[in-house]
Amino acid sequence: MNPLRRSHNSQSSSSNSSPSSSSSSSSSSWIHLRSVLFVVTSSSPASCSSSDRGRLKSPWSRRKRKHVLTPQQWKSLFTQDGRIRDGGIKFLKRVRSGGVDPSIRAEVWPFLLGVYDLDSAKEERDAIRTQNRKEYEKLRRQCRQLLKHSTGSFKFNEIGEISYEGDSGSFIQDYGSPSSEDATSARESLSSEERSPDAEYSDDDPSSALLEGDDAPNISNADASALDTDFTDSDSSEGPEIIQTFPSDDGQEENSSKTTPKENSSPSPMKVPSKQWTNEDFATWQRIIRLDAVRANAEWMPYSPSQAIVPDSRAYRSAEAVGLKDYSHLDASRIFHAARLVAILEAYALYDPEIGYCQGMSDLLSPIVSVIPEDHEAFWCFVGFMKKARQNFRLDEVGIRRQLDIVAKIIKFKDGHLFRHLQKLQAEDCFFVYRMVVVLFRRELTFEQTLCLWEVMWADQAAIRAGIGKSAWSRIRQRAPPTDDLLLYAIAASVLQRRKLIIEKYSSMDEILKECNGMAGHLDVWKLLDDAHNLVVTLHDKMKIETSFR
Repeated sequence: MNPLRRSHNSQSSSSNSSPSSSSSSSSSSWIHLRSVLFVVTSSSPASCSSSDRGRLKSPWSRRKRKHVLTPQQWKSLFTQDGRIRDGGIKFLKRVRSGGVDPSIRAEVWPFLLGVYDLDSAKEERDAIRTQNRKEYEKLRRQCRQLLKHSTGSFKFNEIGEISYEGDSGSFIQDYGSPSSEDATSARESLSSEERSPDAEYSDDDPSSALLEGDDAPNISNADASALDTDFTDSDSSEGPEIIQTFPSDDGQEENSSKTTPKENSSPSPMKVPSKQWTNEDFATWQRIIRLDAVRANAEWMPYSPSQAIVPDSRAYRSAEAVGLKDYSHLDASRIFHAARLVAILEAYALYDPEIGYCQGMSDLLSPIVSVIPEDHEAFWCFVGFMKKARQNFRLDEVGIRRQLDIVAKIIKFKDGHLFRHLQKLQAEDCFFVYRMVVVLFRRELTFEQTLCLWEVMWADQAAIRAGIGKSAWSRIRQRAPPTDDLLLYAIAASVLQRRKLIIEKYSSMDEILKECNGMAGHLDVWKLLDDAHNLVVTLHDKMKIETSFR
């Protein structure tokens, strides 16, 4: 049994077992989260389903769910100048109905994740790809250069510049990017005991590992100072080069007009207040990134044959390039995968230092790395993914609290009897689905199921980004509007599928938590999406009105 809790640089979260309503206004009560017991139990999904589905046909019904977007259909969607026809409506419809054929995921995902605009021409995408590569390589050079400055700190000044003061001199670099809080060390500790049901574990992966503070093995700056020549170009002789803007929101997507390709590929620069983060912060991120990377399982290998047969020499070179240690127990393919995770996660920590690195982010990146062969393209897909998911890793817990509150409201509006039972058990805050929210069902679904769910979820978010209105979307989902919160409807659906079991047999929040953890390997992702769709149809407008009055 292991606790799932969030850890802080200078203060560890205390266990809070007192009942708290999802409507609590105090954010501090959410920082001190309750200890969560992870006990793997075997359970079979209840056969309960909504009785009031109505007459609407879900796009994930049995007759459609195998109709993935094929390579032939994908090619036919483009015009002569490389634009997707009809603003992407047909494209998104196909993805939502059955996902994407594995052979074209690397081409399709950048569109779903906002790296490329749905209306972009091939020439525009080529220019964006070139610019994105350069910016990623600059971030990687910065990672290497930071390691050369073993002392000193970086400080944001009032006009959005960054200055460095240390033993090897000083510099000031333009840093037009927003950061509302000090970047801290890895703030989220996710138990590593439970990966997804078809996962293959590292031999040394302790089931009770909690990586926080001094409990984790030490990895010094010197340990990670090797040049990552397998990923980027040569070192610059100058000091750290701060070049990239950071996300300006906390994961909320804009619902208005369509954005340009460039707007999709890089967030708008903003000035930042005076903030400071040190080499120690980056060293802490590096240490935990490396530990998580070598623990990554091998379930991705059947979906990435080229990476699964990487030569030993290339794998070892990649590991040395990013300062990876303690990987002798891994085969070449897993070493190479771990090295790619390290390179991209380090770059992201500098791209978005407000979040930095938190445990759980490697779970989100691993599928992207397995699908996207080029590091710079995988990085920007991850950036697009994190525009929404980064709220899960905020130190103040605002994003997690908001999402758990939405799950609770969905259950309350759909099944008052179940919600009253949760209130009786002081579990109405729905904290028992915390893990599902943080890593987006990654631990409960198999690798392929995860990709299917994420693709459908990304298609909804892409429709919102593209400004596809309700009238246009009605042809895709039979009057069900797109939502940024499809994942939360799916999480609520997984709980509602077990309503009878929860009401009749469970008398504590811990028992419900065990049931939720026991879902791993027992979920039908298409049934889950079918039920989530019905919840969106019946509750979306009511949820929207409820949110507008808050």
